[in-house]
Amino acid sequence: MPSADPAEPLPVPPLFDRLVDDTSLLAPRGSAPGVDAVVTRYLAARDGRHGGLLGQLVCPVSRLPVLVKELARSSPTRPVDVSLVVDTGLGAVPKALSTVFSRSSLLTPRTIETAAPVDVDAIWLERVAEFVPDDVVAVVEPRRPVGAEEAGTAEWLDAVRRVAKHGCTPKLRCGGSRASDVPTVAEVDRFVRLVAEAKRGFVALGALPVLSAAADDGAVQLGVLNLLVAAARALAEASPEGSVLRQQLRVAELHELSHADNALNRRQSAPMGRGKFLEEIGVHREQVAIELVIFGRENPASKSAHRQAFEDFGNEGIANALLVEPDYQELFQVTNLREARRLLQEYEMEQRYVFKNLE
Repeated sequence: MPSADPAEPLPVPPLFDRLVDDTSLLAPRGSAPGVDAVVTRYLAARDGRHGGLLGQLVCPVSRLPVLVKELARSSPTRPVDVSLVVDTGLGAVPKALSTVFSRSSLLTPRTIETAAPVDVDAIWLERVAEFVPDDVVAVVEPRRPVGAEEAGTAEWLDAVRRVAKHGCTPKLRCGGSRASDVPTVAEVDRFVRLVAEAKRGFVALGALPVLSAAADDGAVQLGVLNLLVAAARALAEASPEGSVLRQQLRVAELHELSHADNALNRRQSAPMGRGKFLEEIGVHREQVAIELVIFGRENPASKSAHRQAFEDFGNEGIANALLVEPDYQELFQVTNLREARRLLQEYEMEQRYVFKNLE
């Protein structure tokens, strides 16, 4: 939760605008903070210097009366954007919305979130739509099946596709007490790409504050930054300017040839084989993808002269450097011209000259 600051609010890039919702009220009642503490902290953060990062206050329908009472006592300067989570059945939604609309000086309903069976269909989604006003977003979470079988994952992704096609916002659960609550990296990647192709947003619950971490059982729980990277890459590839963005990512990949080699020369890491090189490329591609979404281009403040030179040289110049530099030969296990040509072809790089030292 951002801390409050009486100074002028800071501008927020579009990717981070209202990025993080306050889900404190979703915690089990035995361990959750009091509603009064949640409201006080939320209002202070929303009106503080970093308030542009803060999204909605998420509230279970069953706790709405207590929230309304506390907000009335706190007298907020403007209504609180609220997300209602259905925890007592869809039948309770009309009364909850009536309560919110009757206290418009305190609350503005933005979303209604509900879980859905994995076989969710148009009839079920239409029933949800009956309860949700046009200016409120329906957020639907198709439950992932337990286990990593491809058939189950495909069924879940089909349900996500139906939710998005119906005009609802899909929800991705990234953590929880059940094994199926923690998706694999591959499942997250497929989910995000599907949502981007459908031109919809998504809601994520249970992500770690920053980066991923491995649990005792080896499962990897993703963080907010991981989701940002996935979203940035999907948007870059799915946008109308995708061909241009992909070309810029290609430049980053070419730059990585030198980046990996420099790390080896400086002895900052152990000698890197092809696997390490591919990891390095992935990191750099993710960095550039985020820059493209935030700035609409690569961040000029972080572009080095070396990177700019690569753009000026083009593919051919970098391919030539690969062929002539002994360190590249060692790094990529290239010992002759045939192997060098195969490596260049794999990365779609052109060869212009034949160098004697590789004959």
